[in-house]
Amino acid sequence: MNTSMARVTLVKATIVTLCFLLAACAGMSTRESVWIDVRTIEEYNDDHIAGDLNMPLADIDVAEFSSMFSKDDEINLYCRSGNRAGQAKQILEAAGFTNVNNMGGIGDAREIRNLALQSSSE
Repeated sequence: MNTSMARVTLVKATIVTLCFLLAACAGMSTRESVWIDVRTIEEYNDDHIAGDLNMPLADIDVAEFSSMFSKDDEINLYCRSGNRAGQAKQILEAAGFTNVNNMGGIGDAREIRNLALQSSSE
């Protein structure tokens, strides 16, 4: 891996960690449901739901996740089509999380929550 790719990987990991820390500081580990977009950072930057966390499937760290959320918190996952959300659900359930939901794609997450399409600048 060249130096620039290593830096990009480090920056991505730092961003994910900061998202989790911000979520913890905002009190998201309470009984409120948590919405997590498991698409890549690039996909998230192109289009996302304001206020939802971005935790790419490839970057899921169960130990970090466990420090931010209770095993029985309601965790709603979505991606582009539901496939990666399903994979993330399996990972979290294997780690002992008991209230994890695959909400399908980002369009489904918007529809379920009655959210209008938001611009990616939000």
